[in-house]
Amino acid sequence: MKRIVLFVLTNLAVVVVLGIVASLLGVNRYLTANGLNLGALLLFALLMGFGGAIISLLISKPMAKWTSGVRIIERPQSPDEQWIVDTVQRFATRANIGMPEVGIFDGEPNAFATGAFKNSALVAISTGLLQGMTRDEVEAVIGHEVAHIANGDMVTMTLIQGVMNTFVVFLSRVIGYAVDSFLRKNDDSSGPGIGYYITTIVLDIVLGFAAAIIVAWFSRQREFRADAGSAELMGQRQPMINALARLGGMVPGELPKSVQAMGITGHIGKLFSTHPPIEERIAALQQAQR
Repeated sequence: MKRIVLFVLTNLAVVVVLGIVASLLGVNRYLTANGLNLGALLLFALLMGFGGAIISLLISKPMAKWTSGVRIIERPQSPDEQWIVDTVQRFATRANIGMPEVGIFDGEPNAFATGAFKNSALVAISTGLLQGMTRDEVEAVIGHEVAHIANGDMVTMTLIQGVMNTFVVFLSRVIGYAVDSFLRKNDDSSGPGIGYYITTIVLDIVLGFAAAIIVAWFSRQREFRADAGSAELMGQRQPMINALARLGGMVPGELPKSVQAMGITGHIGKLFSTHPPIEERIAALQQAQR
């Protein structure tokens, strides 16, 4: 709940800062004089940036279950299922969080954690991961996902995405209005023109890509932290190192976009990747071990 409050306060702070900067630079006077309601734009940017992100967070768990075909283990039907539930319970207790729901889904090796709240999250493991790894390695992967929950990564990434969305919406429309005003300086017609719409659409795309790069960078830093969190929960780093090394030789399963950032693997070596290269993650663990 603290992170949800932080989420709201941060987005409000971003809007306040944007308003203050616009006032100090005199942008608000220019925009208002040319017919743009800056207060309404700030509110619109807040609702678009914050609203979409918070809705995505709140529905993340049911959407993940549906899109991944996760089967929740309510009553373990096999020794393997019992072991998974017991492992998640042990790590959740060590991490001082509520017991997450535990699920299994069919597919290539992967796993993810999701949910809006630490004490009512979801940890899901693929059948491919269970079949392709030793128990120590699967345990390390489960520790990684529990560490994501304990670190509040789902809310943190939503917070960052919301802030980026707010900036994109605000800046694209302010710049679009300025460009449109310049192109129509001798035109007395009211309302935004084609220059506004074209500029806004282009900037939504360009700034959206820039925002995605920033969000992906933050996500990669959270992966390093979750790897370290798994090692801390297990009391040793080698199982996580072994799990990552084995994942490097596997074809990872695709996860729904909504939970890709909380998975164990991702696309390697790209600006938009939510996960660092496996070699870098192993090197970070080995360096910490030394």
